[in-house]
Amino acid sequence: MTARFYRLTELHAKLDEALRRETARRVPDVLTLTAIKRRKLWVKDTLTRLAYGPLRPAGAG
Repeated sequence: MTARFYRLTELHAKLDEALRRETARRVPDVLTLTAIKRRKLWVKDTLTRLAYGPLRPAGAG
């Protein structure tokens, strides 16, 4: 596991916790939730590319 992969894994876990905290609030901020979800998805996509290489769209090649 590379250092970058490890850091991204830690960031993903921190974002997951932030998402849980924001969701648990009495009135969650929709913009904050959206920002956390987008960042978490970016991290997940980056981890996938690091693990498996770039993904090709269905039907390409």
